Amino acid sequence: MALRFEQIVVDSENPKALADWWREALGWQLTYQSEEGEEAEYEIAPDADTHPSLLFLAVPEKKTVKNRLHLDFVPEGPEGPEGAPDAQATEVARLEALGATRVDVGQQEVSWVVLADPEGNEFCVLRAR
Repeated sequence: MALRFEQIVVDSENPKALADWWREALGWQLTYQSEEGEEAEYEIAPDADTHPSLLFLAVPEKKTVKNRLHLDFVPEGPEGPEGAPDAQATEVARLEALGATRVDVGQQEVSWVVLADPEGNEFCVLRAR
């Protein structure tokens, strides 16, 4: 027997707003939404049949320390990962325009860019390999 990777759960002060931000950032769609309120859940994925998805849940506390788990992304065009040398910079600029911020987690001089979403969750944009 094996396990299927179903979803990544993201705690959030405002799950609807954060799900909407990530939906725009990734070009994904809302695949599930529970009723509004304290127990609200919002799931996004490339489509309803693709997993893993991202599931955003409401929590009362703010994020206070660096994530122990983060997501890495590679810029991708219609034909797969972009090979253009400026694809990473273009994508970082687009994400910053959406509200992402650059974050220093002690990474020094590296080939990736560390960003944070509007609630401070770190993620990286890699160069195409």
